[in-house]
Amino acid sequence: MTAELQHTGVVEAELPPTGVAETAGDVEAYDRATAAVLAALDQGAEEHLADSRPHKTRASYARDWELWAEFHRWLAGRTGHTLPLTAVTKGTLVAFVVWLDEMKKAAPSTIDRRITGVTVTARRHGTEVPKQATKAAREALKPMKLDPVRTARGRGKAIAATPAHLKAMNTAPAVRPQPETGRRRGTQELPELARLRDRALATLAFGIAGRSEEVSSLDTEGITQVAEGLEVHVPSVKGRPPRDVAVAYGENPDTCPVRCWQAWKEAADLTAGPAFLPVDQKGRLGSRRLGPDGCRLAITRAAQRAGLDVKLTGHSARRGLVTTGRKRGKRAEKLRKQGGWAANSPVFWEYVDEGERWEDTATEGIGL
Repeated sequence: MTAELQHTGVVEAELPPTGVAETAGDVEAYDRATAAVLAALDQGAEEHLADSRPHKTRASYARDWELWAEFHRWLAGRTGHTLPLTAVTKGTLVAFVVWLDEMKKAAPSTIDRRITGVTVTARRHGTEVPKQATKAAREALKPMKLDPVRTARGRGKAIAATPAHLKAMNTAPAVRPQPETGRRRGTQELPELARLRDRALATLAFGIAGRSEEVSSLDTEGITQVAEGLEVHVPSVKGRPPRDVAVAYGENPDTCPVRCWQAWKEAADLTAGPAFLPVDQKGRLGSRRLGPDGCRLAITRAAQRAGLDVKLTGHSARRGLVTTGRKRGKRAEKLRKQGGWAANSPVFWEYVDEGERWEDTATEGIGL
């Protein structure tokens, strides 16, 4: 058994040979060996989970740990004693929350995520983080989340995209502002291929209520044209279950996901592989998949070119389908399945409430 475990590279421990009578000493050795195997398996699990996390998540956790180290240096300056970074306790974690709030002016949502990053990284280093420590840290965070001044530090909620936004984006001149160079600020014409891609990307993201990661992961062969529109397979992203959704023809050719997808697919000569590819300034098509950040930027830049008075992000299309759908009488359950939300998702139901804001309002028809 020992040789087998060593050969797999999973764990390395010494187990008693089978078929040997267990004496008191054998039982004690077996217990120690069991503890060694379990510890090795736990460590292996942490490493596997760390390796399977998306690159962006790993980078965020690394930044969280850098801030944790910076906090420890600050704390050492105040106390005259340097604590090890593995000292993740109730006291240090609560102090870290206060430090992020007062010294870094971080938004509560950011602090909440950094608590997770520090605890996950500490556990990977073999540190056992007490549950009371994380519980106390989030207790300290609660009043901060209720403070509008603190919550305003963050980027805030994504603006919900509307069909009117999409039409303005998809009919805007193919010109985008360029960064200032010296004293001049110029413009650059967007290549036609990039314009067609951005139209298809924005409208399809809206149609499937897709996260940027999901839009990036779409494959050409997973988008099938049928008489009614498109049947789209949305792959699994970050452990979320995949889903198959239907996207019907739109009423307006400029905002119709089906027509916009057809135009981009034909122009890019897509037959298989990634649904969305990068396009350089000279209109040359790349071969590698357009990443989630590229998908977000495509929507944001299209909104800027259109001169919209709101900033749209990658999440705007996802939120927009729900709010627009509810205003037009679409069933909440239908919208929930389209975007792949869990049945008890508070975010989804917040979007539903937003779409229903003017439906049977409390002051309507009561004799005012």
